[in-house]
Amino acid sequence: MRLAMPLSTVLMFSCCKAFPMVSRQSLRLVSSRFVTSTPIEEDMIAADDSSIYSREAEALEKLNSPFLKIMRDRGFLHQCTGIKELDNKLMEGCTSAYLGFDATADSLHVGSLLQIMILRHYQKSGHRPIVLIGGGTSKVGDPTGKDESRQLLNDESIKQNTDGISQVFKKFIQFEGSSDASETDAIMVNNDDWLSSLKYLDFLREYGTQFTINRMMSFESVKQRLEREAPFSFLEFNYMILQAYDFLELYRRHNAILQLGGSDQWGNMVSGTELGRRCEGAQLFALTAPLITTSDGKKMGKTAGGAIWLNADKLSEYDYWQFWRNTSDEDVVRFLKLFTELPLDKIQELDNLEGAGINEAKIVLADEATALLHGRKCLENIHQTTQNMFDGAGESTEGLARVFVTADEVSEGVGILDMFVKLELAKSKKEARRLIQGGGAKLEGEKISDESLKLTKAEFEGKTELILRAGKKRAGVVELQ
Repeated sequence: MRLAMPLSTVLMFSCCKAFPMVSRQSLRLVSSRFVTSTPIEEDMIAADDSSIYSREAEALEKLNSPFLKIMRDRGFLHQCTGIKELDNKLMEGCTSAYLGFDATADSLHVGSLLQIMILRHYQKSGHRPIVLIGGGTSKVGDPTGKDESRQLLNDESIKQNTDGISQVFKKFIQFEGSSDASETDAIMVNNDDWLSSLKYLDFLREYGTQFTINRMMSFESVKQRLEREAPFSFLEFNYMILQAYDFLELYRRHNAILQLGGSDQWGNMVSGTELGRRCEGAQLFALTAPLITTSDGKKMGKTAGGAIWLNADKLSEYDYWQFWRNTSDEDVVRFLKLFTELPLDKIQELDNLEGAGINEAKIVLADEATALLHGRKCLENIHQTTQNMFDGAGESTEGLARVFVTADEVSEGVGILDMFVKLELAKSKKEARRLIQGGGAKLEGEKISDESLKLTKAEFEGKTELILRAGKKRAGVVELQ
């Protein structure tokens, strides 16, 4: 549907000094046309002239709506249908926009965070966000960015995943039912409510005529699959029609006039605006953000240790903080703009730091991003844990990921490899063995040399916690219940 989890491919925007640029002459021309509270940096304009910062320079200069100004100045924009008209519409009063998330896993990861931040900015700018859970489209599977069909999920798995991903949104946006009710209160809907009840022949006759195979074959998700000679099922081919229909249905039900999403969804999103115009005479809009990669070209949200999940039961607050703390020098300012709400002038001050001073900016990034998701109360424990690990101070392990073992399990012996896997310090036992063989695995500060080591009562003597380490920056706790 909209966010293919995980987000990937090429970032084409936003203050990243690692990207190739257009000619200096073109940059000076475009940059000189912006008069904003924060100057548009040259690095926002990518070599590809599909960037809205080059194609719509004059329109961006004259924006009035707070939401679009934030999108522009912090680097969220990539494509937009009728940005002038959208700007005017947003200035008329509270509007509704939606963003969809398919239920393909039981937690979103940090690759989805950019889209959640957009919803947050939209609401804080005086508008109503609609979170669309793709319970229906998850039964089809989004082909975007995939070389093969997604594994089909049953209803039970989709329900479990829906429950898992729904909880994170309440940490970023306010929903209906809160004590201080407002017209901007968000709603959460599920497209299974209308897609699963459609009658196939009736749907084809009413809406099938609005789509041409010629146009659908031109979509990037289709072309990529065919060029790679990868199987592309008729089931997946229908996905783009269902996504377009979602927009029409949300316009009819909730007066949604704007769809937000990643740039890989552009074709599907434009189809939705066109379907609304043909069926209802509605002026609908689509706005995309770039898809995020790190400066070294890796997918945002993926690390050697696995996905950076947003649900605390899948990734500890400490590990989430460490992910942001380990941001590369080239990415830190860009990520401060996208994943925190620090004022731009403060970010500029941090951008001026040099050498070892950039670590201060990384800590600010880690603190602010973690506080948005988990609250500021956890930062004290995280800072203390960090000091304990690297400076040898104190005893607190409260911020670390942990697994629990019983006395009965310990009496029989708990395999050390299993503990590394359960703590997600290694993806598999094979990887845990390599970690031990490479000298990177430690138990209570002592290097582990025996791959067959079992944790017994002897290791727990006089204590209820044992700290396992994988390298210098990753650790977890085995706690005896």
